[in-house]
Amino acid sequence: MIGVLIVDDEAMTREALRDYLSADPTLEVVGEAADGQVAIRQAAVLRPDVVLMDMQMPVLDGVAATAAIHAEHPEIRIIGLTTFSTDRYVTPLLRAGASGYLVKDTRPRDVLAAIHAALSGESVLSPEVTRHVVAGLRESVPAVTARDEAIASLFTDKELQVIELLARGLGNREMAESLHVAESTVKARLVKIAAKLGVHDRVQILVLAVVHGLVDLRG
Repeated sequence: MIGVLIVDDEAMTREALRDYLSADPTLEVVGEAADGQVAIRQAAVLRPDVVLMDMQMPVLDGVAATAAIHAEHPEIRIIGLTTFSTDRYVTPLLRAGASGYLVKDTRPRDVLAAIHAALSGESVLSPEVTRHVVAGLRESVPAVTARDEAIASLFTDKELQVIELLARGLGNREMAESLHVAESTVKARLVKIAAKLGVHDRVQILVLAVVHGLVDLRG
């Protein structure tokens, strides 16, 4: 069973999420929390596979809670829950270690798919949302981001091509078409890139690619 911790300060939202998850026999709600501080304690005790994390909560918000959980338990996948796709918390959340985010009106079947995707290292963001994230990162990086050659040297030219296409907001299929390779080849390269960076998914690849100057989002 895949253990899920639901974190949201609204009881009705937690109830709705429980109903969504009950439709999938492989998922089990192992706990709930109404604020970020309780979420940190619950994550340490319950060790869920996935945390569905609200952003705006009393005591401690979702970004701070995500950072704390990710620092202590990097194996736990965290998916942010936001009201709007342009939520100001999105980019800070991803920097804090989340695997992606969903808007709260996401269809139930897509919530279930996102949980499984996060566990398998896939993106929880659609290409459109990825482009929004790229835009947010572009606004937050310094005017000049020096390329970390030590990090860049870890990758082959083909892997760097994938990182560049990821930064343009392309999905796996779009990248495969651009590179004239099979989609499975793109996925394999993403797995290798993630392993070299010590992360679990493409969202974190994108964040670290920006941090280390492997891509220029201002172009």
